[in-house]
Amino acid sequence: MTFNKLTWGVKASFRGYVEAAGGSITLSEGATHAENGAFSFAAVPGGDLAFAADGSATGAMRFSGAVTFEAHGGMLRSTLTELGIEAGPDGLVLTVLQAPMNTDRCAIAQLTPGNVNDEGIMTLGSAITFDGMYQIADNYPPGTELDPLQLD
Repeated sequence: MTFNKLTWGVKASFRGYVEAAGGSITLSEGATHAENGAFSFAAVPGGDLAFAADGSATGAMRFSGAVTFEAHGGMLRSTLTELGIEAGPDGLVLTVLQAPMNTDRCAIAQLTPGNVNDEGIMTLGSAITFDGMYQIADNYPPGTELDPLQLD
């Protein structure tokens, strides 16, 4: 199965908080808004992410685009760029380039493979990791459920 994009809203309550605080959510580098308030990121060619019938995964895939959350005069600022999905010894994880240095990748969410619907869209559960707590917002402890991810 080939995937062309990833759609993820991070966490609806986090998006709502940023907007309620008078902040902004800015998309760049090709990321777009999805109808449900989430963000869509186009697949970068060359990935080898594959799922077996039992839900296990191998390989990795990257996605172009960035989303920046900013509020409180810049005191809250989080940029998620170059998302990736990687299967490895810790299971399936969602990674980003580590901000603010953007030199290393870090796992921001642990993913749980889900079902594929009749349209070929796979939904995966996501929960914030320890590194994700620092990349996104430090008020969500590790293991907190995030918005589901969709691959299509």
